[in-house]
Amino acid sequence: MQRVLVTVFLLLASNTFMTYAWYYHVKKSSWPLWMAIGISWLIALPEYILQVPANRMGHVDHGGPLSLPQLKIIQEAITLIVFLVFTVWVAKEKPRTTDLVAMGLVLAGVVVAMVGRGGGVKP
Repeated sequence: MQRVLVTVFLLLASNTFMTYAWYYHVKKSSWPLWMAIGISWLIALPEYILQVPANRMGHVDHGGPLSLPQLKIIQEAITLIVFLVFTVWVAKEKPRTTDLVAMGLVLAGVVVAMVGRGGGVKP
């Protein structure tokens, strides 16, 4: 259970960096394109430094309890949550009801995908 929690924490931190790298520049219309690209790459580097160990630590081939599909599904759920927080707090945009419903459906898919999958079992 501890490996899962550390994996999720690292993926959460990783996704925070990636969300900033992908979307922060959108609100900076005064930045030229080259600057947006350069700053985004600098922000993305810590994402990889966190994401690679998270996936290795969590995967069954490295002693973790999760299969590759489980890691991806968890990552997608975290991505949506981090993106929603970023959208509201940083970008100061209000998601539409249909956006929230769509995200809820994706998160419901995560639950469906995780049900009945034993930890460490390769499909």
